[in-house]
Amino acid sequence: MDKVDIADLLEAKHLELFDWLHKQPIENWEKGPENKWSTSQHIMHLVNSLQLLNNALSYPRFFLKYKFGVCNRAPRDYETVAKNYQQKLIENQDRARTFNQNLKKPTLKERDRLLTRFLIQQKKLQYKTKKISEKNLDTLVIPHPLMGKMTVREIIMWTAHHTEHHTNTLKKFYA
Repeated sequence: MDKVDIADLLEAKHLELFDWLHKQPIENWEKGPENKWSTSQHIMHLVNSLQLLNNALSYPRFFLKYKFGVCNRAPRDYETVAKNYQQKLIENQDRARTFNQNLKKPTLKERDRLLTRFLIQQKKLQYKTKKISEKNLDTLVIPHPLMGKMTVREIIMWTAHHTEHHTNTLKKFYA
């Protein structure tokens, strides 16, 4: 998948989530199933994830190479990245739960601001995706807390899948 296709995939996955959010009653923002995140926490988690990736992609390329090295294997496609993530979630449920247990619960008053931040961060990632060279997409690596080191291309594709994963969760349990 080339960088334009990845940027388009990001756009499609985020549009699907925004469409679902805008169809939900506003009072559902702070609600969620028992012992599960609220809708607002899902969005906060996605915004935080996007912001961390955008911050990492703002570093000079030489710094990323120095700090994390370069890829020494063949790049993975979208389906493989998505499948590996789902497998890692199953294998590391307790670790994932611990990693995310103290996530702030945004209030209804913070909704518009958080959704604006979400939109800005996802547009920024699309822009950065289109600007980075195909070579750097496949050689530079960034660590993921659950998946380990991933190429920039893989982590951006993972971001699209991550959004889809949360959209599906929201549609299934929060509608």
